[in-house]
Amino acid sequence: MTKDELRAELERQAQRYKDVYGGEIITYAAQPEPDRKPWRKKPSLLDQAFDKELERIEKERRERLEAARESEEWLASHNEAS
Repeated sequence: MTKDELRAELERQAQRYKDVYGGEIITYAAQPEPDRKPWRKKPSLLDQAFDKELERIEKERRERLEAARESEEWLASHNEAS
């Protein structure tokens, strides 16, 4: 059944109701569909392991950068003393 056929059928039923029962037909706008929350994938064990490995690599990188800065500062302070 197409939309036009459905509309025509509903119109016939509404007219019949008015003729037979003498009633009044009130039509309402369709209710909007509820907004759906964005789908989120539950992380798999592989995803969790990957995230953990990334965190470990970032931590090592930060430690190396910090150690390099400390050694540069130490060298700079000892070169100034010379």
